[in-house]
Amino acid sequence: MKNFLLLAIAITAFISCKETPASDQVAAEFETLEGEFIYLADAAVLKGDTFIYGVTLDEKMYELATIIKPLQRDEFDMVPVIIKGELHSKAAGEEGWDEIVTIKEILEVKAPTGEAPLKLEAGDKLKTEGGSLKVESGK
Repeated sequence: MKNFLLLAIAITAFISCKETPASDQVAAEFETLEGEFIYLADAAVLKGDTFIYGVTLDEKMYELATIIKPLQRDEFDMVPVIIKGELHSKAAGEEGWDEIVTIKEILEVKAPTGEAPLKLEAGDKLKTEGGSLKVESGK
């Protein structure tokens, strides 16, 4: 009876040591993606150096949209992010990007770099001065 009890304890200890923590499983199963994120009324996009993915509109995407909102200089400003996500192709006959990423974990959000984008209105003209662009109002 003692041998059976010791064997059961040994097997239980061996099995429990084999399991990996849940956070390690997330890290191993999903791809790390770095790019610029933007969310507009009904679409979200993640743009990297070599890819452009549509983003699934779910709870994690709305969480990321809330985090980047104070960092945007205007509503069209893209914010650099690093996420873990699951890539999949769009469903046949569905509109949108060919590749879709579903955000699983938000790793990092950075402030936008560089100058804010130029805004042009009807009648405006672009003028180059010293290697930079200036907007000359047509009004």
